Amino acid sequence: MRLKKGDKVFVITGKERGKSGTIVRVLPRENLVILEGMNLVKRHRRPGARNRKGQIVERAMPVHASNVQVLDPKSGKPTRIKIVRGKDGARERVAVRSGQALK
Repeated sequence: MRLKKGDKVFVITGKERGKSGTIVRVLPRENLVILEGMNLVKRHRRPGARNRKGQIVERAMPVHASNVQVLDPKSGKPTRIKIVRGKDGARERVAVRSGQALK
């Protein structure tokens, strides 16, 4: 998976289509990402020993990695990512649109 925590991404499909946000967590085995403040659902939390009150909590649910694209650091538009090897053998993620390295 070429997406990393902290990447700024653009949602290309789904109910959050057209919005951009930051990746909070990556689940590589399931090919999912969790975005900050997006794809929120309400979950009912039962009262327990620690929290006395039951409550309704908004929680960010995962989005499939194929439904997001990384934003190009130069132009701010969605782009694909390619892996480029340097002369010393180190791998680097590069934006296809501008050729600029991603952090």
